[in-house]
Amino acid sequence: MERISKENYYLDIAQTVLERATCLRRVYGAIIVNNDEIVSTGYNGAPRGRANCVDMGYCPREAMQVPRGERYELCRSVHAEANAIISAARRDSAGGPPYLVGKDARTGALLGDATSCSMCRRLVINSGLERVVIRRTATAFDVVPVADWVAEDDLLPPGGAGGAPEGA
Repeated sequence: MERISKENYYLDIAQTVLERATCLRRVYGAIIVNNDEIVSTGYNGAPRGRANCVDMGYCPREAMQVPRGERYELCRSVHAEANAIISAARRDSAGGPPYLVGKDARTGALLGDATSCSMCRRLVINSGLERVVIRRTATAFDVVPVADWVAEDDLLPPGGAGGAPEGA
């Protein structure tokens, strides 16, 4: 019998976690693993005590026609990575990777382009996590070094932190 890889083992668990998600657009599940032990799990859903989009029957961002990847402050959900980080003590999770899986809420299809939004990337960076394992297909995944997210600081103008953008 051939065993699945550790990465796919943990990604399968993250994929099970996403079954609790309450978003009508995209559902995500995340787990944080350190020293080969699951430290915490998280899925996307409204903050505790607030109505979830599945309960309301609509997505406010969709109702406002907000394009994908924009205006996350209008989203009712706390993202899966954020919920996993909130549930984990830094001392228990620093150095370990989160495993992330995303699906289209309507079709159930895996998201081959799943990734963390810029806000969640900041949380991952500050949590001391070193890499993120993201499922692409049922068996394929990418391992993203968090150092890459630090280096490609998406909030700085072209040319870096030294002032005005190039050509300005």
